[in-house]
Amino acid sequence: MINTKILMATACALGLTACGDFEGGLGNGYSNDKTFDRGTDKKHLSQLQAGIWVDPNGCDHWIIDDGIEGYLSARLDKYGKPVCSGVAPPNQTVGDFKGGSNIPDPN
Repeated sequence: MINTKILMATACALGLTACGDFEGGLGNGYSNDKTFDRGTDKKHLSQLQAGIWVDPNGCDHWIIDDGIEGYLSARLDKYGKPVCSGVAPPNQTVGDFKGGSNIPDPN
């Protein structure tokens, strides 16, 4: 009975370690900068190809998929309001957003 309790407590403690965000710590070399691509190609997001996904409400979102990681953010105008351009039907995408890692590295 005691062994079962120790085993369960250990399993719970180890399970909770996955809840932390250790990306910027523990000496792994990554900063907390979420704009940097941490895939195998190591390119900055500004070097990746973006497309547009239209949400169910008809508003646009920038989307990038480099094969390992994916990125999505709302497309906003200069006043911070959502852009709903009608470029595609709801739940559809336009642009070569999966070609993000195919851009040659200038370095």
